Amino acid sequence: MGKLSFFSVLSILSLSITLSTVTPPKQAAALPLSTSSRWIVDENGKRVKLACVNWVSHLEVVVAEGLSKQPMDEIAKKIVSMGFNCVRLTWPIFLVTNDTYASLTVRQSFQGFGLLESISGIQANNPSIIDLPLIKAYQAVVSSLGVHNVMVILDNHISKPGWCCSNFDGNGFFGDTYFNPDQWIKGLTQMATIFNGVPNVVGMSLRNELRGQKQNVNDWYRYMEKGAEAVHSANPDILVILSGLNYDKDLSFLLNRPVNLTFSGKIVVEVHWYAFSDGQAWKNGNSNQVCGRVVSNMMRVSGFLLVQGWPLFVSEFGVDQRGTNVNDNRYLGCFLGVAAELDLDWALWTLAGSYYLREGVIGSNEFYGVLNWNWCDIRNSSFLQQISALQSPFQGILLQK
Repeated sequence: MGKLSFFSVLSILSLSITLSTVTPPKQAAALPLSTSSRWIVDENGKRVKLACVNWVSHLEVVVAEGLSKQPMDEIAKKIVSMGFNCVRLTWPIFLVTNDTYASLTVRQSFQGFGLLESISGIQANNPSIIDLPLIKAYQAVVSSLGVHNVMVILDNHISKPGWCCSNFDGNGFFGDTYFNPDQWIKGLTQMATIFNGVPNVVGMSLRNELRGQKQNVNDWYRYMEKGAEAVHSANPDILVILSGLNYDKDLSFLLNRPVNLTFSGKIVVEVHWYAFSDGQAWKNGNSNQVCGRVVSNMMRVSGFLLVQGWPLFVSEFGVDQRGTNVNDNRYLGCFLGVAAELDLDWALWTLAGSYYLREGVIGSNEFYGVLNWNWCDIRNSSFLQQISALQSPFQGILLQK
């Protein structure tokens, strides 16, 4: 595909809205997954479209959010009922490389932050994990998702647990305060090993949103290739997902210099796309013109990978679920059209209706979350209807020649 016209975007958006009430039942994929040109396929060679939701598990307590509000089994059922077939489950490197976190139980982690109400909630809703080590609790979440045939992508979101991201949080790029390359590769290897043989774990994202003053292309190749080889060596069944620079918006360097790896058929490339990636352009400008400009730039810095035959996974997109953010609302129409026309794999940010502790605030509301504060109800059912058509592959809507 050379060019994506805004008129074709509108036509596909119209189609997606028309189809949004007709979501066919989904069948479990024949795992493991691999790649065939720009598509992700199952072991029978059949297309598998990733229609994921992000589930946060990388904040200070290092426990999957929401477990104080609802049983993990109920959350897994809710994910399926909303039409998602996979979860991008975040985790911090320190979970498996830091001795303190390795020995910490769920109860002790919450006690360390004085989150006594959350402890009571987990005892009521998920008592089986309250005295498990943090990594065992993480494994329990993956297992619960597997019972419901939900695929999981293990996303290394950060090194030191906490909210992500800024240019100065010490987690941005190789060599930053908390981002030691050797420790990172050790952590990736350990997680890949732990989940070797767990069939619903279908992929690992090597690192979320590389950024900051130290970022550079040469170190990207040096370490991302090492990380990819380490993960594949430890767990050859899973997809290896590579992120770009500048908060995972820029993959342009791959245009003329592909990655050099000893394996094939397992590499996926990820990109992030939000309204705020372009400031307040959607609110302040003509939506049609902004969409055309933004899509043109997206194709230049990441979308070209589809033409080159690489699967491109939009591992984060999302909007304020309250529906009051004009910038987000205008962006969403453009995103839905592009995602439909290109038949992209994607992961919505986010599942979480609230957090145990985020940036010092206990029980903070997450307005980008598809679930509400108590993790019981859907925050915006009309939004789910809008994206429902994107949750299945489009037949006959492929790249233009």
